[in-house]
Amino acid sequence: MGVALREIIADYKIPITWEGLPGVAAIDANNALYQFLTIIRQPDGTPLMDERGRVTSHLSGILFRGGNFLAKGIKPVFVFDGKPTPLKQEVIDKRRKLRDEAGERWKEALERGDEAEAYKQARSSTRVDKTIIETSKELLQLMGIPFVQAPGEGEAQAAYMVLKGDARYAVSQDYDTLLFGTPTLVRNLTVSGKRKIRGRAVTVNPERFVLTDVLSGLGISREQLIEIGILVGTDFNTGVTGIGPKKGLKFVQKGEFVSVLKEKQPAFDPAPVKEQFLHPAVTNDYTLAWTNPDFEGIKKMLCDGYEFAPERVEKALEGFAVKAGQKTLENWF
Repeated sequence: MGVALREIIADYKIPITWEGLPGVAAIDANNALYQFLTIIRQPDGTPLMDERGRVTSHLSGILFRGGNFLAKGIKPVFVFDGKPTPLKQEVIDKRRKLRDEAGERWKEALERGDEAEAYKQARSSTRVDKTIIETSKELLQLMGIPFVQAPGEGEAQAAYMVLKGDARYAVSQDYDTLLFGTPTLVRNLTVSGKRKIRGRAVTVNPERFVLTDVLSGLGISREQLIEIGILVGTDFNTGVTGIGPKKGLKFVQKGEFVSVLKEKQPAFDPAPVKEQFLHPAVTNDYTLAWTNPDFEGIKKMLCDGYEFAPERVEKALEGFAVKAGQKTLENWF
């Protein structure tokens, strides 16, 4: 879910073409999987599944989007969430309840034949479970794409990898990646293309945010950006009722963060939330290596294991065969 900052940082969005994206991209894996599962669905909202009822939307997303990344010179590394902090439990419980309720509304819409409503509710019922994560890692390994297991938040680990210089930018739909300190955030990389949003077809393009530009433009520090997030609400705390990003910015700019919290939420201590963003759990225990894909292994997993059409898999694998300039895989990797 992240933190709702779009209203105050939209002016610092930089449209970017695929030609400006080559390099190592630290991808918030759980966020990307959620996007794949949300978007890759049938018209009535049913996700792609094999004959045994196992969801395959995420595998399709990884295969086709991953191949597209590699063909365009992007070297992706998927960063998976670790154990959530106790601060996040309330948000986790709330999300689970909302997904369950959406799942019930999806069934009701299907029963009455309301396809549009069914699709909407199905998207809201999306969940990333253990099986989806395990099968995603299996496919990434076969594709020769590295992944990192974060000890905590995937966004925090991705931000850390960019700060270290191991990645050029972090990829996530969530603005809290900026609160974790990533120098550069790229959004829409996993969802770019033509999409149906609120009933109409739109083209979604990648966009970049540079943290220093955002902070200097707003006239605040990163810690103050975190304070705005706390007032609005983050994954680690409930925001203050009636305060959106614009109000939050004004309070912080006037140095009223502490007084507003004392008045509105006197029992709340923001220090643990600040600490979560400023000093999150991260690891150096990872190796980034992109290897030649196991073509036969990919086909065996997807075609034999999950009933993917062989011709579709073959087409996707074409993106692995050569990249710009017609270099061979051996030369590229």
